[in-house]
Parts: sequence; C-alpha cells; structure tokens
Amino acid sequence: MNKPKSEVNYLGPFITLVFLFFIVGFLTTANGQFQGPLKAAFLSNAGSLKNTFATLISFSWFMSYPLTGGIGSSMVNKYGYKGTLIRALLLMIVGLGIFFYSSYYFEQYPASVVRIADAIVPVGFFIFLIGSFVVGTSATFMQVVLNPYLTACNVKGTQPVQRLNIGGSSNSIGTTIAPYFVTGIVFGGLSMEKVQVNQLMVPFLALMVVIGIVTLILTRISLPEIEETKTVKGEKLEKNIWSFSHLTLGVIAIFFYVGAEVAIGANLNLFAISLGGSYATSAAIMATLYWSGMLVGRLISSSLNNITPQVQLAVTSVLAAAFILVAIVINNPWLLVAVGLFHSVMWGSIFTLSVSKLGKYTSKASGVFMIGVLGGAFIPLLQGGLADAFGWRWTWVLIILSEVFILYYAISGFKIKQSA
Repeated sequence: MNKPKSEVNYLGPFITLVFLFFIVGFLTTANGQFQGPLKAAFLSNAGSLKNTFATLISFSWFMSYPLTGGIGSSMVNKYGYKGTLIRALLLMIVGLGIFFYSSYYFEQYPASVVRIADAIVPVGFFIFLIGSFVVGTSATFMQVVLNPYLTACNVKGTQPVQRLNIGGSSNSIGTTIAPYFVTGIVFGGLSMEKVQVNQLMVPFLALMVVIGIVTLILTRISLPEIEETKTVKGEKLEKNIWSFSHLTLGVIAIFFYVGAEVAIGANLNLFAISLGGSYATSAAIMATLYWSGMLVGRLISSSLNNITPQVQLAVTSVLAAAFILVAIVINNPWLLVAVGLFHSVMWGSIFTLSVSKLGKYTSKASGVFMIGVLGGAFIPLLQGGLADAFGWRWTWVLIILSEVFILYYAISGFKIKQSA
C-alpha cells in the first residue's frame, strides 16, 4: 500500500531533483554558449548568414521541447518519474556522443560541405545540430518530471513556487558556470576566432562520463511516485487539456519568457562582439553576469513567503522591459545583463500559476507546457535573422514585446476559469 502523500519524506528526492536541475541548466547554457566558438570554427565561410546559422544551435535545442514534451508526459504515466529520468539521462549520453562525432567528422572530412546561398557550411555542423536536438529532448523529458514533482512534493516549510525557485537556483548555478566552462576551460581562454573544432571532442567525452555516473547513482535512489499528479493505468481524462485557459495562456507566456531569456543569454555575446572594443572583450563576462543575476534573483525569490507569484511576475516583467528599452536607447549591452535578475522568477511563477488546481491533469499539463519552450528556438533565431539584416541594436524591441505579454499574463491571464 502506498503511503499518503503527507506521510512520505520527500526531502531526499527533492535534493536529487534539485541537482538534476543543475545538469539541465548547465547543458542548456553550454549549448547556447557554443554559438560563438562554433560560429568561428564551423561557420567561417557562412557569409551573410553567419548569425542565422549560429542561432540554429539554440533553435535545434529548443525545437525538441514542443515536439517531444507530449512523449515525456506519456513516459511519466508509463514508466513513472524515476523511470523517465533514467531514460532521459541515457538519451543525453547519446546526444553528447553525437556532439563528439560532429567534431570528429569535421576533422576527418573537412571537404564535406553544404552550400546555401553564399554560405559554405560543413556537414559536421549539421551533425552538431542533430546532437543539440537529441540532448534537448533529454532535457525536455527531465523538465516534464522536475517541474510537476517539485510543485507537488511536500517538503516541510516550503510552498510550490519556493520549491521551484530553489530548483531554479540550482539551474542558475549551472547556467552561471557554463559560460566560463565553455570559454575558460574548454577553449583555455582563447579568443573566439582562434577556436579549433578538435578542441570540442574531449569535453564532450568527459560530459558523457559524468552523466553516466549520475544515471548510475539515480538507479540506487528512491523516488516516490506522486499519484494524484498523473493518470493511473487505463484512466482517461474527461476534459481537453486546452480547456484550462490559465494553462493555455501560461504556455504562451512561457513561449515569450523562454524566448526572451535565451535571446539575451545566447545573443548578448554576439551583440557585444558586434559593437567591438571593450564590449567585445567583455562578452563572456556579460553572459556570466546575466546568468548570475538569474541565480541571485531565484535565491531571493525562494525566501519570499508573502509575495504571490503573480505579483512577482508583474513587477519583474515591467522592470525587464524598462532596462531593455534603456539598453536600446543608449546602445549599451551592459544594461541587458541586469535583466537576468528580473527573469529569474518568471519560470517558477508562470509554471505554478499555469498548473494551479489541475490535479490529475498536472502530468499532462507539464508535457503541454513544454510546447511553450519553443520560444527559446524561434525568438533567438528570428532575432539572429533580423540582426543579419539590420544589425543587433533594434532587434531587442522583440524582447520588449515578449515582456509585455508576460505582464498581461500576470495581470489577467493567470486567473482560473475552470479547474480539474
């Protein structure tokens, strides 16, 4: 017989999932930070499409979320939370292996290229994009588990949005470390234009070993199921998941939030490099400080017991839009760094509001929620295309518009019109 939820000690599983949040954050940001080095190593002959191809790295990663989020929620119902996590980590090892092979292929077959307009792109780059999609898929499956589990597991002295922000803080530690890992360790502090493709191989092999060890440890850890957050075998849901307006609008809000977060995190360095001078030499520092702001903000939010998620979301979206606007007006990328502090609370707030009172629909909602992460694919890619055409400065208006929709959700869209 399963223990009642209130009698289960979720502290151990909570700590385990917080660590897995670190893994997701680290690999997501490391993937985005490879844009600059790969632009130099793979895309030296990409002509006028260089920025567009560089942003395809984030695009291929985040495309996995809407395409495989539903598969992830089905896996939770079939294999449980722990079984889904183990399969996700094994898939991550496969994806990292594809990353390794992309570099190996480029080294072995340098003449293997694809011509698109005035761009000459190595086949190895497209293999890397496949790896990016596969690792993104594994991260999707992990997110489908992590978000509802942290929301639903009762840890004494915490509320759902606090637990998500604690997990988010761990995620932010990973995102903060990742830019330094890519530029300082993987490439030994070399400038972007001096990066060689063969320098990518060893780090990918090392990451495969690390994830393999994490997977082995996870098989030995107890991870109790939370049955009321998912359907039981043979049970059918009476309502269409899209009939919950606060979830539907939450998916749209997360589209704009993830798009804005990734656009700044991944494209800030490209914007700074385009300005040259001290901005270019500080590009990696800007990215690190941006993700550090995410960490600081989440640590602060995790201690806020009396401020509701919708208030946190409304205030931070206004402040984020204001800082981006000033950055455009004075053409200074340093202002964008501060936006990380305001973005920090948005994921936890939007997810908590979106799945409120969904009960057994929560697991399916978590899979549907991943569709919104598509914003991390489209908005940075669209911005990169606009930058190729008009330069980076005014493309940040796109991010302001994203903040405006998030503000709407915080003011009105979150209201529950139908519950489970």
